Amino acid sequence: MRKYGLILWTIGVVYAVFYQVPPAEGLGYLVRIAFFHIPVAWVSVLAFLLAAVSAIRYLQTRDMKYDWWSSSAATLGLGFCLLATVSGAVFAKLTWGAYWNWDPRQTTIFILLLIYGAYLALRSAIDDEEQRARIAAVYALLSVITVPFLAFIIPRYYFSLHPEPVINSAGHLQMESMMLYVLFAALGACTLMFWHLLSWQVGVKAEKYRQINGKEL
Repeated sequence: MRKYGLILWTIGVVYAVFYQVPPAEGLGYLVRIAFFHIPVAWVSVLAFLLAAVSAIRYLQTRDMKYDWWSSSAATLGLGFCLLATVSGAVFAKLTWGAYWNWDPRQTTIFILLLIYGAYLALRSAIDDEEQRARIAAVYALLSVITVPFLAFIIPRYYFSLHPEPVINSAGHLQMESMMLYVLFAALGACTLMFWHLLSWQVGVKAEKYRQINGKEL
């Protein structure tokens, strides 16, 4: 039932983006990309934070369930970060004439992709389950320290063609009311979609564990 509610919510957001959101000054209807780009970027940050929190819980308890939550959140975070990168590149092509020009925000998000891509590579290189969980948890904690710097702080110190963030440097919201309503709806839909995918991934890992060990964790 909740799945169908989420689908209807998402359809409503898509309708609002194409038929309710007015053109933005200087961007016209290209602003529609922002209602996809901002939510997936937000969810990637949320996912990396959740991966770190779950990693802390694993190191405290050695309960493998927290490793499932941490690894699943990091994997999905990387996927959403990739979507943010691709949507940003499309926006760059339409506004600046090139998909990629090493703008500060493009550079920092590329570094973030490398960091969490290395997280997955690290996990795949360790066979022992407990050792993999322990080392990956430490890596997830170290990685999340870089997120606020790469996503929010460093790009603000350099000139960028990237449009001003929704919350500008003065801490003020820079959007018309209709745009803000639709953006918040898109953020909610994207966050719930992430949570649905995360719960599903953890459920799959729990079922795999039950089949291998003949018991639930």
